[in-house]
Amino acid sequence: MILFRCRRWNLPVGRALAVAVAVACLCRGAPAYADSMLTIMPTFDSSITGDPNAASIEAVINNAIGYYQSTFTTKTASPINVSILFSEMSGGLGQSITGDYQVPYSAYITALNAASSGNATDTTALAHLPVGPFNPVNGSANMIVSSANARALGFNTPGFVNGIYDSNISLNTSITDVPSGGPYSLFTVTEHEIDEALGFGSNAGSANNGTFFGDPSPEDLFRYDQNGNRSFTPSSGALAFFSLNGSTLLAQFDNQGDGGDYGDWQSNPLPGGAPVRVQDAFATPFASATLANDGGAEVTALDAIGYNLSGMSATPEPASLALLGIGIAGIAGYGWRKRKEIVGR
Repeated sequence: MILFRCRRWNLPVGRALAVAVAVACLCRGAPAYADSMLTIMPTFDSSITGDPNAASIEAVINNAIGYYQSTFTTKTASPINVSILFSEMSGGLGQSITGDYQVPYSAYITALNAASSGNATDTTALAHLPVGPFNPVNGSANMIVSSANARALGFNTPGFVNGIYDSNISLNTSITDVPSGGPYSLFTVTEHEIDEALGFGSNAGSANNGTFFGDPSPEDLFRYDQNGNRSFTPSSGALAFFSLNGSTLLAQFDNQGDGGDYGDWQSNPLPGGAPVRVQDAFATPFASATLANDGGAEVTALDAIGYNLSGMSATPEPASLALLGIGIAGIAGYGWRKRKEIVGR
């Protein structure tokens, strides 16, 4: 099934939805590809190209894209070419509308194993994920995966936002440092939204953000409470953390139903000692976080859900399963959901 997700960032961050049933074709001992460069292909719509400050806005976006392309790779025969439409918006801070697919957990975890670089992140993450057929989060047989994330793992999941794109990212440049001199970092907002186009986000909390069929997203596989138990039910009285193994807590999720996305980090208020991060649920004015300097939680998460770090590719064991191809068997239907975050602090 195909889903659209719309998320707004604080001044909000969002995700909307639509749903295609996928069938996996797997073969034992098939050759694995060397890692390919992650290529993000931006398109700027007329709201940006017609802006008098278009050159400076596009430069920031392209600089943000450059970080992902130099940092991440995919275990695919050729670049997956993530296609993103960038536009301006007049309300909120930023938002992403991203196409998602419902895929079997067993196919997803097989693909995740095949794509592993063998580094510490992948090894630890995979050691705590069962092979299936049911996901360990809520026991369903499926996952909800963004078109770009699924394609990075070998699935045939073309982008379909506006019929073409993996995601449509909108930015409110009237309140960012470029070009308006506003209190929020355009570079930070751009990275926040690109993270979501690549697969960040949680399906926890049906009352707030519509879990659709109740299936978890990849990030939910690494959602634990402080006692090392998996956590998929948000509550103002319960904590949730991003962790590869349930014991080493790398960041705290926003879990309190305050209007923030449950897949973003707690920042209303910031936990004691926590840095300002790109994926904070509520943006901090006059603070410029980047993936390169905010503690690495987002980089670790992207690594864990199927992207690799440049120079970290490892040769899989001969008995590993490799994906020959995963095609779409049919489209079951469409639906929408919307999540909205309020501007904080």
